[in-house]
Amino acid sequence: MEFSLSKLQEVEAYIPSVNQWKEFFLVYKFGLEEMKTKINILQDEFQMMRDYNPIEHVKSRIKSPDSVIKKLDRKGLPISIENAKKHLHDIAGIRITCSFVSDIYLIFEMLKKHDDLKILKVKDYVANPKKNGYKSLHFIVEIPVFLTSKTEYVQIEIQIRTIAMDFWASLEHKIYYKFDEGVPAKLLHELKEAADLVNYLDIKMKKINDEMEFYKEVRSAKSEEL
Repeated sequence: MEFSLSKLQEVEAYIPSVNQWKEFFLVYKFGLEEMKTKINILQDEFQMMRDYNPIEHVKSRIKSPDSVIKKLDRKGLPISIENAKKHLHDIAGIRITCSFVSDIYLIFEMLKKHDDLKILKVKDYVANPKKNGYKSLHFIVEIPVFLTSKTEYVQIEIQIRTIAMDFWASLEHKIYYKFDEGVPAKLLHELKEAADLVNYLDIKMKKINDEMEFYKEVRSAKSEEL
């Protein structure tokens, strides 16, 4: 992506404020670590207290300064820390993958119970998939970061999806990247078919798991009777 002369001058104008930008990204790093700690505690509690951990994998990332500048430019916004804070809600992100669709909402409800977390926005692409078949639960949380001299509030985008949904999304991303978004119609159709198969797989695996739990309960009940 190339910048115009005026845009380059705008970027250069912020070079003297490099320490402020460093602090800006550092606060997001702290916020991300706080959020990851909450998720780790949730994992341990599920494993130890409920003998079941719905969380399979957790990935996190912070956008690079270059990505933040480019996104502000795409939005037609002046490059500033204030605009980044106000208009970019995905500077820090966490993706949680789980086994079953029901786990998605279970994890979401557990996180909602945290008093210091504020849910700002929710996009439920599980209940309402995108036209191409994409499914995932997206929401923005605001979390406090306590520094020595002040408290900063950081927004983090969290995505929760099943392993099958995540596999499909990864493939879709690779295809769009390879074709620079000009994906042939045939591939788009096959992607949608694959999304339908992913949905079927999620339903099937949940049914198998429910049947397994049922048989475990029956066997446990019989053991208690003996």
